[in-house]
Amino acid sequence: MAQSIKIPIHQLNEDKLKELQEKYPGAEVNLTLPAQPNDHLSETDFWAIIGLFNWNAASDEAIVQPAIETLAKMPTPAIYSFADLLSEKLYLLDQKKYALHIGEDAWQPHTYFSVDNFLYARACVIANGKDYYDKVSAHPEAMPKDMTFESILYIASEAFGLQRGKPFDYIPAYPIETYSNKAGWPD
Repeated sequence: MAQSIKIPIHQLNEDKLKELQEKYPGAEVNLTLPAQPNDHLSETDFWAIIGLFNWNAASDEAIVQPAIETLAKMPTPAIYSFADLLSEKLYLLDQKKYALHIGEDAWQPHTYFSVDNFLYARACVIANGKDYYDKVSAHPEAMPKDMTFESILYIASEAFGLQRGKPFDYIPAYPIETYSNKAGWPD
């Protein structure tokens, strides 16, 4: 019969993990997550952070800086939530119907297609806010033409680094690489 041990996650440290690994080498870890964590980012909060972009700044990095600084002041789980929400939106836009409308580098059969450029074009949609994201979601032909915004991809990692002083080693909830959304790229 399987035995269960309950340890609050905040009590786990390197020594405790090592002790458990030595005592129970074949054990598996099962996490029970709260139904609605209080310190995670809501969809509304996500778009509010995007709304902080300073479009008058001189560089893409400076444009996103207010968002980075605001996110860094929030609880750490909010940073993970931001990364997850961003990944979800990028994933949902990872479809051929959007790739067909990005301008000069649009997807065409039997032609080179830059997967990175399409990722950055999808990022540009999100960088322009919720209303534009909703518009493009409903009308793929509204994709920005020959425009990208890569800097949005680094907001969570920059905020985490600012807050914690170490690298953001996290794989978000959804893959963001082009062609990850298999349903969006029918044969």
